[in-house]
Amino acid sequence: MKKIVIATNNKGKYSEIKNILKSVHGLSQVEFLSLKDFPSIPPVEEDGKTMQENSIKKAVTVSKLTNLITLADDTGLEVKALNGQPGVYSARFAGPGCTYNDNNKKLIEMMKDVPEEQRAAKFICVITIAKPSGDYYLMEGALRGIITTHEQGKNGFGYDPIFLVPQFNKTLAELDFDTKNKSSHRYKAINKSKKILVELINKF
Repeated sequence: MKKIVIATNNKGKYSEIKNILKSVHGLSQVEFLSLKDFPSIPPVEEDGKTMQENSIKKAVTVSKLTNLITLADDTGLEVKALNGQPGVYSARFAGPGCTYNDNNKKLIEMMKDVPEEQRAAKFICVITIAKPSGDYYLMEGALRGIITTHEQGKNGFGYDPIFLVPQFNKTLAELDFDTKNKSSHRYKAINKSKKILVELINKF
């Protein structure tokens, strides 16, 4: 069976990406692996100044180490009132070892005096598909929304409970799995990568 590595240890992110790709004609029989399947691979330090740099570094590094086609993403939340914060630091916004809840609490506190009309934000997902040769392809997807004043919903992960999608008047954490997958920033980026992945896996 042909294999593709999704370069993450994050169970939520892995499941989201895998479930989207499994529905693609040409990829349904592919085995999708995560970094948990390669315990000997050391963590890739995400020291890039942009999400693009982090995504490329993860994909290229893991692809060379596994000798498999690898997909890596770097996702960040950019809040207009905070001049684009947390951005590339989204995963560790509240400090080293922080939880999703820590990040959400910090962002809510920083936004407590910001009026509703100024709470615009957007999620950006950058996906890199890399080959063991070091060649790679880069795709991006974005989703615009509004930062809420408190957490709403139990689905999803990360900033999902405080990111309201105006189209549905619900946070990402209130949307069912299928609805989120068909509208999210990650889906938009992955959707652009489907054709490339099918072509690569057929040649690999």
